[in-house]
Amino acid sequence: MVFQPSTEPAVFHATLREQFETFLDEHRSALHDSLNGLTEEQARRSLVTSKTTLLGLVKHATFVEKVWFDEGITCRSRAEIGIPGSPDESFDLHDDDTVASVQHAYRQACAASRRATAELTLDDLLPGNRRGPLPLRWVYLHTLRELAQHCGHADILREQVLGGTTSHG
Repeated sequence: MVFQPSTEPAVFHATLREQFETFLDEHRSALHDSLNGLTEEQARRSLVTSKTTLLGLVKHATFVEKVWFDEGITCRSRAEIGIPGSPDESFDLHDDDTVASVQHAYRQACAASRRATAELTLDDLLPGNRRGPLPLRWVYLHTLRELAQHCGHADILREQVLGGTTSHG
């Protein structure tokens, strides 16, 4: 699928599946790009009492992709996938986490999610969720909700990091 903004007229008349994927990709891109132009220190800067940093948000989004579209579809455990056991742990930054490495991992996870869902319909059930089988439609909506929330967090953190002088979008 070629990425096009959700405000393009063609998207208004696209199938529901295409609309979901356009909105998901738009939010994936916005979150990814929230790190663009930042120094490593800026990306790691902690401005809130939680573990939330710009770099941590994108790292967490990689976890989200792998939970919903790898674990959810393949039923592999988080250990088998190589991701933390909890969402909280997915914000943990390690010495080898850099803007480039975290963005790369996120792009790879998003591409893997697209491949994993390519042959599914919106009504297909994803069996690997801890809540039980869920339709792809619900997973798309949930992921979109989570990405939208994190894009908002990223906008605010980026504004704080850059002193309110520049936006990424």
